[in-house]
Amino acid sequence: MIRSQDALVLLLAGGVGSRLNILVKRRAKPAVPFGGIYRIIDFSLSNVMNSGLSKVGVLTQYKPLSLMSHLGTGEAWDFTGRRRGVKILPPRTGDKDSDWYKGTADAVRRNIDFLLDNPAKEVVILSGDHIYQMDFAAMVGFHRSKKADVTVGMMVVPKSEIHQFGAGVVDDHNRIIDWEEKPKNPKTNLASMGIYVFDYDYLLASLRRSKDDIDFGMHILPNGIANDNVFAYPFYGYWRDVGTVQAYWQANMDIINPGSEIWPQKWQVRTNVEAEGRPADRAPARFGSKAVMRSSLISAGSNIQGTVINSVLAPGVIVEEGAVVRDSILFTDCVVRKDAQVDLSILDKRVTVGEESVVGHGDGHETANVMEPTHLYSGISLVGKGARIPAKTIIGRNCVIDSKIDESLFGSDSIADGQSILLQGE
Repeated sequence: MIRSQDALVLLLAGGVGSRLNILVKRRAKPAVPFGGIYRIIDFSLSNVMNSGLSKVGVLTQYKPLSLMSHLGTGEAWDFTGRRRGVKILPPRTGDKDSDWYKGTADAVRRNIDFLLDNPAKEVVILSGDHIYQMDFAAMVGFHRSKKADVTVGMMVVPKSEIHQFGAGVVDDHNRIIDWEEKPKNPKTNLASMGIYVFDYDYLLASLRRSKDDIDFGMHILPNGIANDNVFAYPFYGYWRDVGTVQAYWQANMDIINPGSEIWPQKWQVRTNVEAEGRPADRAPARFGSKAVMRSSLISAGSNIQGTVINSVLAPGVIVEEGAVVRDSILFTDCVVRKDAQVDLSILDKRVTVGEESVVGHGDGHETANVMEPTHLYSGISLVGKGARIPAKTIIGRNCVIDSKIDESLFGSDSIADGQSILLQGE
């Protein structure tokens, strides 16, 4: 049995996540809403809770206010009590204010005082930006059975995707004998999930060895594999890094796919229902006599008079009569006015789509976004928080409409595929 005081959890939640484009313009990536009522970080926090671990340090950095507000006291995940708790570890700069964390190991090293104040047998290190269910207590048990210095959560992925991850070659006992960080020509299809269990003393020694070892995947693990006992813990369930717009969209769609393995309710994923949006205080969703819904998730407080197909709607979304929402994700309190259409798009909080407007028009899926071609290239368009789209406006594919854009900033009633409207000076 893994006692709560035996393992300390460090949750890395400070990454910029820039590939999510305007979804992370004003919030940290782990704080991005997901699946109607959740935030991305809820999955890691709930895994910690459900694994019986209860002492957590959350390392923040990039635009942390939304994330810190969501975490609150940790009560939503039962992290309150004499021996339980979640502690926000704010950014630690170096000699200059601009000297941010240089890597995952550097982030932990700069919070080494938290480690020293909370001695444990093991340290579980997680990322706050993955969607999955995992029993960390079982992983710690595996780590102990192998008498490992480090254990890495790993899973098989297609070789075409391995260039995004650290990759390990293992022997018959799951000991890692070779390692490649984001290989172009991989030797294996076994990928790191960014989940580690370290022996407490071994982690401290590794962090003190050299300040040049700034990243676990690039420095700490290769050194450990060459000299110490590093093992792979095999994982076979659902896991997705939602670091791109396409992966984020697909993971949301997986929730409403009956054949998918993702199931937040069954996984006992919790969220802070008292945070902004307050889903706990919303009235039940309402559906008009002409409303049509198919394969969708509709959250509390929504009012659906039009058509919603294969979409995920957060609390308080209004879809007026004649409006159609298809293959899309709408955040809290969005409004789609009469006879408007939203197709293959992601709308941040409090977006208003004017009457007879279209977001996601036409067949120009192959025209990548001109300003960010590596972010938006599969047809998905993004609309930022609080934007107001004028009536009878046509917005194409792979477009970006910035946060707080209003009717006065639209110079045309047609936004071509791949184009953006951005606020000046931001």
